[in-house]
Amino acid sequence: MGKIILELDVMMARRHMSLNELADKVGITNVNLSKIKNNKVNAIRFTTLANICRALECEPGDILKYDPADEE
Repeated sequence: MGKIILELDVMMARRHMSLNELADKVGITNVNLSKIKNNKVNAIRFTTLANICRALECEPGDILKYDPADEE
């Protein structure tokens, strides 16, 4: 079984946006955004994902990747 990988850190670097700045724009805490950024979550709300995409001017597919070889 594969795994969904969040590449939020890659898009943040491309947009030159800090964790604190993105957290403010998305409306979530730095701690929660850090967990998302470091793939320490099992789920993400669509509203949070939409707010992240709005703030980073990207599509969900720009930050969500599927790794079929990743076995947990």
